[in-house]
Amino acid sequence: MGIGTASHHHGSSHSHGTSTGHPACSSPETEPPARPLRIGIAGPIGSGKTTLMIELVRRLAADGIACGVVTNDVYTTVDADIVTRSGVLPTERIVGVATGGCPHAAIRDDVSVNDAAVTGLVAREPGLDVVFIESGGDNLTATFSRELVHRWICVIDVGAGDKIPSKGGPGITESDLVVVNKSDIADQVGASVAIFRRDLDAARGELPYAVTSTRDDASMASVAGLVGAWATVG
Repeated sequence: MGIGTASHHHGSSHSHGTSTGHPACSSPETEPPARPLRIGIAGPIGSGKTTLMIELVRRLAADGIACGVVTNDVYTTVDADIVTRSGVLPTERIVGVATGGCPHAAIRDDVSVNDAAVTGLVAREPGLDVVFIESGGDNLTATFSRELVHRWICVIDVGAGDKIPSKGGPGITESDLVVVNKSDIADQVGASVAIFRRDLDAARGELPYAVTSTRDDASMASVAGLVGAWATVG
């Protein structure tokens, strides 16, 4: 998935690869990238945010991009524990935040707990290029404050139904990337990838989206390529 090119495959609901719906919007190449680049990941519980993040960290690390992770859960550090068990990062690069309340409030309204977590992480690990901030499970009203992140990804999944893009919300219309995950189960749940593509085309204008499966190597490589470009360009 190259920056600046779009690949459409509207005819099939069976594709589990990734294609970018629209060109990615990048900062001018003359601007140095923010360090570390903060990338938010939001989406409903079960959409695959943590698995996607693990795959991105794994692939970015292979390209020499140093990553850290901050996860948000309401009462636990379950997602941080999952990242730790995956082995993609040393434990000192993983921070689990228990928000104690509405998960999107901590990424949108009062971001202090996450900002403090990132600041502490970077103080311990000053060589980081990217810090991912994973929201707790949320809904269509979730959005990241631009005071907290530079870019953010909205993750939805095919299993929740192909009407999601038509419902709108900040994740669908304003995020830097929408990831439609679990495309490999579309047939089993009676969802149409073509409908996802059609409605995302209408909702997102020139902003990109990707149709993926975290079990599909090519689709994960494509999303990692776009995120890696963000880290390089800024």
